[in-house]
Amino acid sequence: MNTSHYSKDVRRETSDVSIGGIGVFVVVFVVSLVVIQGAVWALYRYFERTASAPATVEFPLAETSMRRLPPEPRLQTDPRDDLAHLRRAEDDVLQSYAWIDRNGGVVRIPIERAMELTAKRGLPTR
Repeated sequence: MNTSHYSKDVRRETSDVSIGGIGVFVVVFVVSLVVIQGAVWALYRYFERTASAPATVEFPLAETSMRRLPPEPRLQTDPRDDLAHLRRAEDDVLQSYAWIDRNGGVVRIPIERAMELTAKRGLPTR
């Protein structure tokens, strides 16, 4: 191969790409990323602190009235206990025998026994 047709004063183009400019861009980009990440982290910490802080009462005079009990008669003083009593009473009804209509011969039987009888006898058909 003959390389004589290339001139000895052929050089690279120096005005197209600036290596220093690329280096400065990369450094500024990385520093910007770090600063933005730090700002976002600080913002999340701020939001976390403000979200966990107790809310201020909008009407300070209403704050004391919210702690005051309503006047007598208070109809439901212990809702959990009331619900437990209701469920116990319902369970007693579902698990006991009783007459519904003695003259008509209608009785109430426990639900487990009713399911056994229905499985054994089947459902009524027309």
